Order: sequence, then structure tokens, then C-alpha cells
Amino acid sequence: MEFIMSADSLQDASSPRYSARGVSAEKHDVHQVVDRLDPGLFPGSFCKVIPDALGGSEQHCNIIHADGSGTKSILAYLHYREFGDPAVFEGISQDSIVMNLDDLLCVGATGHVVLSNTLNRNARNCPGEVIRALIQGSEAFIQHLRDQGINIVSGGGETADVGDLTGTITVDSNAVARLRRDEVIRNHITGELCIVGLASSGRASYETFENSGIGSNGLTSARHDLLADYYRSQYPETFDASMPEALCYSGPYRLEDALPGSKHLSVGSALLSPTRTYAPLI
Repeated sequence: MEFIMSADSLQDASSPRYSARGVSAEKHDVHQVVDRLDPGLFPGSFCKVIPDALGGSEQHCNIIHADGSGTKSILAYLHYREFGDPAVFEGISQDSIVMNLDDLLCVGATGHVVLSNTLNRNARNCPGEVIRALIQGSEAFIQHLRDQGINIVSGGGETADVGDLTGTITVDSNAVARLRRDEVIRNHITGELCIVGLASSGRASYETFENSGIGSNGLTSARHDLLADYYRSQYPETFDASMPEALCYSGPYRLEDALPGSKHLSVGSALLSPTRTYAPLI
């Protein structure tokens, strides 16, 4: 039996249970602000596209995109604290990069990408070996992308010690791309177009291990719906103290438990499967 792990299969993003955890897929309050801003050169496009501030060309445009691994970094933190291996954070670097790179693909930016990373950590809980794993993971994945023909380079980043803001670590990235305006994919869907579905689970030809397909969205619900209350008592720094206790780590599993329906994955490895990029295909 094939087990495909997705946040949507775990929890409806519009449900009261989801919002009671302090998260929202729609972010109505945010849209009330950003929807009033300049939409850029191509309103309705997946990413905001702006004039070519970098080169001053009327034929080109720029895109700057920001995203990250979200609360998936907490899963890496739990694994790190339980088993002592900082290498688990290397996959989190991939999550943050792919969440940016593959959004750029949606508007036609397939190369000439400059990336930076921002790490906000609690230094007591996430020491130097965690930062080392994240940076090494980022550089290794960027090189892997370049080996696959993707023109992407690292532009450095920022690491901040903000223990008053987080008990663990956040891993975010920014990506900048420049492309011709006539290469931009606009939000013009017509009847003669085809929809092609690409799997997020299994193992792609450019991957080295099986992927659960979970990606990096909805991990707050995935973590709390699947993992047991053991983690609530052991790691109070990993959740919002105002969350109702019944919604906090309310699942039956430990990270090391076998994933039901899978021959190879544990619950932890399924939750931590790095987000798949489709850049080598596109």
C-alpha cells in the first residue's frame, strides 16, 4: 500500500481545530493589508513581478521572493534533541530553498537566481553544530541544483540569536531573479491548456531517498495531530503555551515509530521528508 503524506489529509485548513492552534492558511488579516499594495507589472501572477531595478532594462523584470520551512524546523529540533544528530537540519535547508525556488518557477523564472538565508535561533537550544548543519545543507543543495542545470548561487545570509522570540529556530530564505518580461508566466488560464500533475511522493530520479510528499505546508497540524503528548511534556519550547492542551501533541506516535502503510519510512522521516523541487524537470 502506498502512503502519501499530506497536510491536507491530516487537517482541513479552514477548520476550527486548525485555527485554534493559532495558524491560518487564508491569512485574511494579512490580505487586508497586502491586497492594497501595488500588484506589480502582472497583477494576478503567482509572484509579484516588478520593473528591472537591477538592470534598468525595459525588456526585463525582477522578482524577489521570501518563504521558509515554517514549523518544520521544530520537527528537526525534536529529532535533534531525541537522537543527538544535527545532520537532520540539512533537509530543513532544502525545504526553505525549494519553497522559494519552486514559487519562482510558477512565473517562469527558471534560472539566474540569487539566494540568501535567514536563521533566527535560540542559541541555548540550537548551538553551533545546528547552524553548521543548516549552512552545509544549504550549500550542498545549491550545488546539487547546479549539477542539475539550475543557475542558482548563494548570496550569504544572516544568523540572529533571538532567544526571546523563539525557543528553537526558524529557517527562511529570500530569492531574487531577473528575466525577460516576455518570459513571465501570467495568470491567463484558457480552455486549450492542459493540467499536468507531478507527484510529490516516492523517489525522483534526482533524489537519493524515498519522499513522503509532505512538503512544508501545514506542518503545525501534522506535528500536533501525529505526535504523542510525550513531546508536550519534554519540549515545552516547541509549542504556543496558549494552545488548548487537547490540541497540543494529540497524536499516537513517536518519531521513531514505523509509518503505517509504508515499508521504509518512520513517522519522523516522513514528517521530515525534504520538500521536492520540480526545477530539474521544468
